Amino acid sequence: MSDEKGGITVEIFGHQYKIRGDADPEYMAEIARYVDQKMKEVAKGAPVGSLAKIGILAALNIAEELFRVRDEKLRVIQGIDTVARRMQRKLEEVA
Repeated sequence: MSDEKGGITVEIFGHQYKIRGDADPEYMAEIARYVDQKMKEVAKGAPVGSLAKIGILAALNIAEELFRVRDEKLRVIQGIDTVARRMQRKLEEVA
């Protein structure tokens, strides 16, 4: 839900938070829903009790996803770079 100051109120793990940012409110809400989902997954998989522990474990899961995607992107870029260099060498051989 948007407020008059450009922020939105979201619910994460049963708590309401007002957040503001330059991003589209629906985008911020989508991110909040994702965090909420991750916290619920952590709580369901291993009931650890405190909100802080659940939040930290959810943050670790999200960070692991980020690192995996980052590493995969790097491997793709390196692969493209390798192919580009091979193509450049072939073009130089032909010229």
